[in-house]
Amino acid sequence: MNTEYKQLAEDYLRIEQAILYLESRFKTQPSIEELAASLGLSESHFQRIFTRWAGVSPKRFLQFLTKESAKELLDRSENLLTATHQLGLSSLGRLHELFVTTEAVSPGEYKSRGAGVTIRYGIHPTPFGKCLIAATERGICHLSFVQTSEGEAIDRLVEEWRQAEVIEDYKATVPFVGPIFDLQYGVQRGEPLKVYLRGTNFQLKVWEALLNVPAGAATTYEDIAAQIGMPGAARAVGSAVGRNPIAVLIPCHRVIRKVGDFGNYRYGTARKKALLAREYLAARSDAVFA
Repeated sequence: MNTEYKQLAEDYLRIEQAILYLESRFKTQPSIEELAASLGLSESHFQRIFTRWAGVSPKRFLQFLTKESAKELLDRSENLLTATHQLGLSSLGRLHELFVTTEAVSPGEYKSRGAGVTIRYGIHPTPFGKCLIAATERGICHLSFVQTSEGEAIDRLVEEWRQAEVIEDYKATVPFVGPIFDLQYGVQRGEPLKVYLRGTNFQLKVWEALLNVPAGAATTYEDIAAQIGMPGAARAVGSAVGRNPIAVLIPCHRVIRKVGDFGNYRYGTARKKALLAREYLAARSDAVFA
């Protein structure tokens, strides 16, 4: 599995460049040949890399990245979430809860900044680039993507848990990689994943609400604010979403703007679009993923 993810991580760097190129030229709708040339690749080589990573053709994948697709995703998700809520129980959210169980630090532990806690971390290849995963005995406490450097990613972890003992331990965290990225597509492997959250009461409410948004769907800041009983707090919700310490598992990438724009993401707009597109296409019955 690690070898497979290493190859996908290498492929992702090219895919990200293609998405960024498309973002800057979306009005002209560049051809596949033009996208391939922008990466210094032949069209056939680009097609092979893209299909290996995404499981679908570049044309189909890139069609998702338009603003029209963002609006369609919101409309589809609204209907999907409304239907499940009308059943009296968010079955999709409940399904996710079977996969991910959460535990919050106590108020005293929150103030202590991790004093007395031992955290083991490792940096791993994933289908969306390198990520840093950190865990305590009580569960995964941090997941972030490496952007500028591995050192910067480690520094962010240490800053979040300033008083904890932080130990590099690749072997301790590698077992999480497969289940985390299988879960992104609604596939459960093994025992439920436990996450250990450190945040304010408001942040915890927002992060727990995000768990109700299933793979292949999206929501808005306004909808999250309404869900937690604070309809006027969309801006504060946005701040809490941006401070989510456990990417992917707590799916902050599934929050987009009400106007039908994919919006910003802590780890780059290209990665956000890649995450959403793969989830959306995987949720479609006619999509086949390797």
